[in-house]
Amino acid sequence: MHPTPRPSPLVEAFFDKDTGTFSYVVYDELAGSAAIIDPVLDYEPAGARLGTASADALLAFVRERELKVAWILETHAHADHLSAAGYLADILHAPVAIGRGIVQVQERFKALFGLGEDFIADGRQFDRLFVDGDRFHIGTLEARVIATPGHTDDSLTYVIGDAAFIGDTLFATDTGTARTDFPGGDAHRLYASIQKILALPEDTRLFLCHDYPGDRRDALPQTRIDEQKAGNPHLVGIDEAGFVQTRQQRDATLPVPRLILPALQVNIRGGRLPEPDANGIRYFRLPLDQMGGTR
Repeated sequence: MHPTPRPSPLVEAFFDKDTGTFSYVVYDELAGSAAIIDPVLDYEPAGARLGTASADALLAFVRERELKVAWILETHAHADHLSAAGYLADILHAPVAIGRGIVQVQERFKALFGLGEDFIADGRQFDRLFVDGDRFHIGTLEARVIATPGHTDDSLTYVIGDAAFIGDTLFATDTGTARTDFPGGDAHRLYASIQKILALPEDTRLFLCHDYPGDRRDALPQTRIDEQKAGNPHLVGIDEAGFVQTRQQRDATLPVPRLILPALQVNIRGGRLPEPDANGIRYFRLPLDQMGGTR
């Protein structure tokens, strides 16, 4: 008997060049149902100015196709961009979901930012906390959750038909793999998570959260399992010990992400901004001399 073919959902990619981030709308056209994955809230750090152009492009797409958004999905609490999940949830009335490991991420960054007792680090800022093996639906499409920690505690891969949204685990084959030097990161766990992804059926489409092509090529939202096995320089001919050594040596040379401090203050809140002070102004907290190496 031939195996039942997997559904192949429609996927629309949106690239934010400023942060190198891909957001996605994955949808069941016949059922008119969709999920938005890793939406970006625009942020200009010099003036601390927020914008919604990237998120509004997602809204325009789902409205044009008359799609009902069933989920807003985060692959993890991102360190390189602010999430627009809260903004979109208010408009679309869709639940926001992330991995249960967000609780550990919240605990670490609550301490770093000196957040008070008003911030409860138990994941309540999200509507659903997924764990490995959870399943949910987008119209007639069944989605499966794979826990893929290593980059962060809360990292997930969403497998929807023949599409897998892999967050910050693998990048394009000329770029390698995700860093593991953030609080809670672990190169051994990332290696194990990558093996889970590479064990998916060979025809699985892998959708990336980031690409950093510079001027050498266009940004690539999608990669293949065979491409990763044959061409990823962090994986080809390298066992776990070699991967960990390679990853740790590379991580030691990487700069702190440009937006990590404002991003985490929004992203651990489910894409919500800090509450305004008595003067009506919202503020980010900047812990001095706590991130990265010495000057």
